[in-house]
Amino acid sequence: MAANGRTLKDVSPHDFVKSYAAHLKRSGKIELPEWVDIVKTGVLKELAPYDPDWYYIRAASMARKIYLRGGLGVGSFRRIYGGRKNNGSRPSHFGKSSGAIARHILQQLQSISIVEVDPSGGRRITSSGQRDLDQVAGRIVNVVA
Repeated sequence: MAANGRTLKDVSPHDFVKSYAAHLKRSGKIELPEWVDIVKTGVLKELAPYDPDWYYIRAASMARKIYLRGGLGVGSFRRIYGGRKNNGSRPSHFGKSSGAIARHILQQLQSISIVEVDPSGGRRITSSGQRDLDQVAGRIVNVVA
């Protein structure tokens, strides 16, 4: 529980992801892969992301999703971050996002002990990870209030 009794569930998802991504970037614990500026986030995309901090934003979003609902793995995140694949003149269909990006972010979050491997499959939040996310959420509530 955060210092003021607020948790991640009490703040706006958009505000939380923005501030937790900034926290991850400031801490310097997550190391960016060398392909971060040229990789597409899925087969359905045409270009790489425009935002230079997209990797931190995705990591913050994934940490939030694991906090709210544990047991998510690479396959789940491929579905969550997938979207509509444009097939030109043919009808569009759902396309999954990149599994390598999801796997790399999960490994990075695991190396800084935000998440751990769940014995029943996927990943779950650690107690130190939950405390870290709740602290960031508590700071957001203090700024907004």
